[in-house]
Amino acid sequence: MILIGENIHIISKTVRQALENKDENFVKNLSKIMQNCDAIDLNVGPAKGKLDKIYDWLVPLFKDCILSFDSTNIETIKDGLKLVSNPQKCFINSTSADDDRLGILTDLALEYNCNLIALAMSKATGIPKDADGRMELIFKIYEKCMEKGADSDKIFFDPLILPLNVDQSQANEVINTIRMVKESFEPKVNTVVGLSNISNGMPSELRSLVNRVFGVMLFGAGLDSAIIDAKDSELVKIIQMLECNNPQNDVDKLYINIANMVQCFGDIEDVEYNKNDIKQANIIKTVKILTGKEIFSNSYTQL
Repeated sequence: MILIGENIHIISKTVRQALENKDENFVKNLSKIMQNCDAIDLNVGPAKGKLDKIYDWLVPLFKDCILSFDSTNIETIKDGLKLVSNPQKCFINSTSADDDRLGILTDLALEYNCNLIALAMSKATGIPKDADGRMELIFKIYEKCMEKGADSDKIFFDPLILPLNVDQSQANEVINTIRMVKESFEPKVNTVVGLSNISNGMPSELRSLVNRVFGVMLFGAGLDSAIIDAKDSELVKIIQMLECNNPQNDVDKLYINIANMVQCFGDIEDVEYNKNDIKQANIIKTVKILTGKEIFSNSYTQL
């Protein structure tokens, strides 16, 4: 699985301030944190005002890194791609299914032979509530990309994760969408998610647990890439352990069994675990929350 560090993101007030002030030490320290990832997402939003032309300063700080150019400003994405020596490995983040943005960014991805992240949403539909609605938009994007001659392995479809505490049913819809994408295209296309979105708005003590368990479940569904909080080194270790199928302890074995459960369309009730181990019990509770078997509350691990 390709792991993309999300930690340079202007939603964070400290990150935004550092970018506006061109604080090189701050950015370099964040880059060290993201060394455990395969790529780095540079989320600069609309890149206006103090952040106008910010990639001119920011991108050279990440020489030889694989970058994901994350902006709503198409001109800013173009500026970023011009600055790298390895555009064929980089990502455009992202297009929607809207014709104007889709057309321009597909052409740009072809020009630089880079990867294109495509969101299952449009201005008209927003984010569809179910997997079928998401797939309609994914097929539309795919057809447009194929018409223009794009390589299928350069497309990364994002089914879009909504926070668990906003709509508990959406975790299953994301898993179902990933399964459908992996089954529907030949040659194969790729999938990607912004993993941390699942735990947005939760107490901080729950976020890493929910992110890790959902990441394991998505791995079982066939996910190809995830944009993650690189500060969560345990999450990175878990994904690497799953890829190598090399468990070091009973918790690792449980994670492997959960991934296999999702892959085989199994039921969490059939997964064995040590009920006396609080960590294992909380992992099982989290799977039940994510699959809708139990109702979410901020105190679910204490019940």
